[in-house]
Amino acid sequence: MKGNAHMRPFREAIREQVLILDGAMGTMLQERGLQPGQSPEELNLTMPEVVASVHRDYIQAGADIIITNTFGGTRFKLAHYGLEGRLAEINTRAVEIARAEAGSNAYVGASMGPTGQFVEPLGEVSFDQMKAAFREQAEALVTAGADLISLETFLDIKECRAAVIAIREVSATIPVIAMLTFDDKGRSVLGTPPEAAAITLTAAGADIVGSNCGLGVDGIYDILCRMRRVTDVPLISQANAGLPQLVGDCTVFPGTPDEMVAYHERMIALGVRIIGGCCGTTPAHIRAMKQALVPLQRIWAHESSHGGVTHLSSRSGWTTVGAGTTTAIIGERINPTGKKLYSQELQEGKVAYIRREAFEQVQAGATLLDINVGAPGIDEPAAMQRAIFCAAGAVSVPLVLDSSNPAALEAGLKAADGKVLINSVSGEAKSLKRVLPLAKKYGAAIIGLALDKKGIPETAEGRLAVARRIRTAARRIGIPDNDIIIDCLTLTVSAEQKRAAESLRAIRLVKQKLGLSTVLGVSNISFGLPQRPLISSTFFAMAMAAGLDAAIINPKDKPMMDAWRSAMVLLNRDHQAAAYIEAYRDQQGAVVQQEPSTGSSYTILERLSQAIIDGDSDGIVALVEQALAEGFAPLEISNKGFMPGLEEVGRRFERNIFFLPQVMQSADTMQTGFVRLKAEMHGEKFKSRGKILMATVEGDIHDIGKNIVCTLLENHGFEVFDIGKNVSAATIIAKAKEYAVDAVGLSALMTTTMSEMDNVLKKLKSAGVTTFTMVGGAVVSQEYADRIGADLYAKDAMEAVAKIKVLLGVCD
Repeated sequence: MKGNAHMRPFREAIREQVLILDGAMGTMLQERGLQPGQSPEELNLTMPEVVASVHRDYIQAGADIIITNTFGGTRFKLAHYGLEGRLAEINTRAVEIARAEAGSNAYVGASMGPTGQFVEPLGEVSFDQMKAAFREQAEALVTAGADLISLETFLDIKECRAAVIAIREVSATIPVIAMLTFDDKGRSVLGTPPEAAAITLTAAGADIVGSNCGLGVDGIYDILCRMRRVTDVPLISQANAGLPQLVGDCTVFPGTPDEMVAYHERMIALGVRIIGGCCGTTPAHIRAMKQALVPLQRIWAHESSHGGVTHLSSRSGWTTVGAGTTTAIIGERINPTGKKLYSQELQEGKVAYIRREAFEQVQAGATLLDINVGAPGIDEPAAMQRAIFCAAGAVSVPLVLDSSNPAALEAGLKAADGKVLINSVSGEAKSLKRVLPLAKKYGAAIIGLALDKKGIPETAEGRLAVARRIRTAARRIGIPDNDIIIDCLTLTVSAEQKRAAESLRAIRLVKQKLGLSTVLGVSNISFGLPQRPLISSTFFAMAMAAGLDAAIINPKDKPMMDAWRSAMVLLNRDHQAAAYIEAYRDQQGAVVQQEPSTGSSYTILERLSQAIIDGDSDGIVALVEQALAEGFAPLEISNKGFMPGLEEVGRRFERNIFFLPQVMQSADTMQTGFVRLKAEMHGEKFKSRGKILMATVEGDIHDIGKNIVCTLLENHGFEVFDIGKNVSAATIIAKAKEYAVDAVGLSALMTTTMSEMDNVLKKLKSAGVTTFTMVGGAVVSQEYADRIGADLYAKDAMEAVAKIKVLLGVCD
């Protein structure tokens, strides 16, 4: 089935007017017969008229886009209800129902939501498995004739990126909306800021980016302002009707229709082309939003403010290259050439060197990290995946994938969380054919080497010609100019003295004639000469004066970084010399380097703590062995080695230095250490700090947050009984009595199930279970916890651990 041929093409429509997207689906279905614990998507088969009635009400209210009842339509989600075998039928029927109601009055947007799983290394699902799950659903939705696909309420940028890439494998043309959910601190649950989300999703192929759920319209507006800093695509706002409150036994959203339209004018000025509603919004909200929009309609005339700038991202950070911004520093030291220790670790499948160098180079000033694993005789794709997992967990700067092996590049592109830079592609036809399609598919920028099968051209004009061929090939495949950075190539001045000036001239020509950014591997210039730092730093300053946008150097080389910081001031790229002053305020002329965490000056217990902080799961067992050999008892290793590290992780999490991926990495490292310690205890157990029962309440199949809390509680010495998700009150009561627990923890993610917490607490009390109770979840608040009489509310896993320690009187 095809889309609606009687309506304007969707992309044309959003240029000409702002469209209204419908409101909440789940709460409407609940009001019309959806039972607790039932799959909303199953209603497409069993109660199609109910689903159709929701669409009908929103269209009558003025919605220009209606969203199908397929939010949980992936194999992962449907499997919770035994419906995975009917995936195609459920998704196809949902589009048919929406199409029948939409007619020629509205576009049909197909909803795709998160799977409830994390992608490795944070979870156990591989990138390919995640992509396959989304592709399967997308094939059904596209085949059924959806006009567009809307990715909603994603918490994990890597999962959302996989979904966009999967959709693009199915259709290169269907419009894709991609939205993440953010908290009131401006980060996703896994630590992604709006800028990084917008960069990553735009590069992957999303037509429209934005945010839904989690925040009211004021909060969503702030998120979209940050996204606009880094993307030129249209934006979407899909806010909640305020934050949920419990009134009587019902969960309500207090935001009125008038409040929902208060930001219309500002949204439109920002380039928002779709405005809709999420939790708590009803046809009344949509009607008010539509009416308020009428006098504000205008054709989208957004002009790019990012010309010539390359944006790159990681899970938790982002940076820019080009267009007069600070010259980017690409740390070069994660490269096995001439490094025996690193080469040996690559052979052994270890990553300690990568973790240490990633941290130290970023501390020294690197804004990007080059990752090269090209040692002889190794499985390079597997090594690249390990290296990317490690570096991404250690630091927040974007990464540069340095390989001539297409399989290794693709492994790195799948492992990456954000938009990376590929190093490199040359002007040779074979290289262009192998690398450019990978960059396009996975949303990466490229470094183009100004050489071809004939070698490096002697003149700047020759290098310009190669750069032009690379640009032409990249444009042909759909890679924009601002994602092309040309390496004008540096030759050893001791052997070819005249060609140093050609490299500088090539920088100027590429920027003037092609408008592309440039990069150099600066250190090559001084090879074979005495006092190499003097030659290298001088040439570096000359290259920056010529317009160099990025440099591949050793950021721990003091003369090079001195040249960089001073040049940025003199070239007016360091506003008010702020970075320069910060680096040299103590008149020492250099950034103080942090000693490696494995330094001999640290005691074994301190090194154990640092391993927990670093998430060094590869090295923790060897450190435990050393501590045991030095005579430390298992309990002492745990209490004085592991626990101080885990407490520091918590402090860094509270200060937004660490985010959930780093917390989980540290937790996994501690679990690895515990396994070794337990082997020494000969049946003896660690003293428990308390027994905790954990469950997701009946009707709710979401358990990611609960699982994280369980892991961290166990790491902090609690005995945890996790009885799963969609658990009835009767089962919770029975298990609380059976295990004689000290506290019961309840989780709920959906507004439709949070009221079940109140039911469980009342039944616990009636059954005479006097244990402490704690509640949490995306829709739960302190106000709600107080209202239902819970003893404790925690906004996240780390807070849950801290508060339960206080509640049970077992603080450190």
